[in-house]
Amino acid sequence: MIQTAERLAGVDEAGRGPLAGDVIAAVVVFDKKRIPVDAQDSKKLTAKKRERLYDEIIQSASAWAIGRASVEEIDRLNIFHASLLAMKRAIEGVGHQEGIIFYVDGQAVPSMNQVHLQAVVRGDSLLPVVGAASILAKVTRDREMVELDALYPQYGFALHKGYPTQKHMAAMKHWGVLDVHRRSFSPVREALLCERDVVL
Repeated sequence: MIQTAERLAGVDEAGRGPLAGDVIAAVVVFDKKRIPVDAQDSKKLTAKKRERLYDEIIQSASAWAIGRASVEEIDRLNIFHASLLAMKRAIEGVGHQEGIIFYVDGQAVPSMNQVHLQAVVRGDSLLPVVGAASILAKVTRDREMVELDALYPQYGFALHKGYPTQKHMAAMKHWGVLDVHRRSFSPVREALLCERDVVL
C-alpha cells in the first residue's frame, strides 16, 4: 500500500535491454506539492518532451542523483543485480533523507540498511515521482549514447541507443565488438564468435 508523506522519492533505471553502455539509475526527491504532473514512464514520451521534463524535474526536485553500474559489472553480476547496484548508488547519492519512502519501480529493491524502500510494479506509470526518476535515467543514458555515437559513428548509437536493432547487430559483425559492449549478452557473444571465425 502506497503511503503519503510531505516528501516522496522515486527510483528507476534505464538501459537493462541494450547491448552496450552502463545501466543508469536515478533517484529524485520531491516535496509532495512540487512533483511535475506530466512526469510518467519515460518510454511513453517523445525524446523532446523527456528533455523538457528533465529540466523541469531538476529545477523542482529537493534532491536528485544518478547512479550507474558499468559494462564490466553488468557482465560480472548480470543485468538484474547490476541494475539494483546502480539504484543503490543513486539512493546513496542523495544522502540521508529522514522519513522518506523510496518507491522503486519493479518487483525488487536493492539491499540497503536504514532506508525505507518499497517496490511498486509499473511504478513509472502509476506514480509521477517514479516517472520523474525514469525520465532522469533515460535522458542521462540517451545523452551518453549520443556521445558514444560521436566516437563510433559507424555503429549508430545515436539512433538505436545500444538496443539490439538489425543495424546495431550488423555493425558489430562488420566492425567488431567494442569495449562498451556487454559480452554477457547473447547477440554480443555471437558477434564475438563471428570475429573468431574470421580470424581462424
